[in-house]
Amino acid sequence: MHEDGNGGGEHAASPEPEPDVEQPAFLALERELTVLLRRARASQGEMARAVHPDLEPSAYGLLVRLDECGRQRATELAGYIGVGKATMSRQLRALEELGLVGREPDPADGRAWLVALTGEGRRRVSRVREARRGRYAGRLADWDPAEVTELARLLNQLNRGMER
Repeated sequence: MHEDGNGGGEHAASPEPEPDVEQPAFLALERELTVLLRRARASQGEMARAVHPDLEPSAYGLLVRLDECGRQRATELAGYIGVGKATMSRQLRALEELGLVGREPDPADGRAWLVALTGEGRRRVSRVREARRGRYAGRLADWDPAEVTELARLLNQLNRGMER
């Protein structure tokens, strides 16, 4: 057996070195993400109020998820958003009371329910999302379209990496 303990002729993979978090690139990344996240939180509150004056900012993400993915179980939504069942139930109850979502029996499991946007919920969310994209287009009007595409690609890559 080799001294690396793997019993084969190949060397064991060496552990990855710790990244130097003091690198200027990571310092700049932290600073820019902090600004972006602060602005995103403020924007989420504005968008939630635009959908409905009584909508909690944290519930806006649920509406967007339902708009993009269609009806889902509450447990799927809770997992995606990263909250517990009790929190999800409370948020969904509030959204139902506002007339933005409804529940229907899951045809695959009669004990479960699927949550979906109501027609009114879909109209309101679509209107707000369209206005949001319009703001992005206006603020990035002097960017080359390829840069916007690249930014979206890099943000997608970052989001996928954060899920690991």
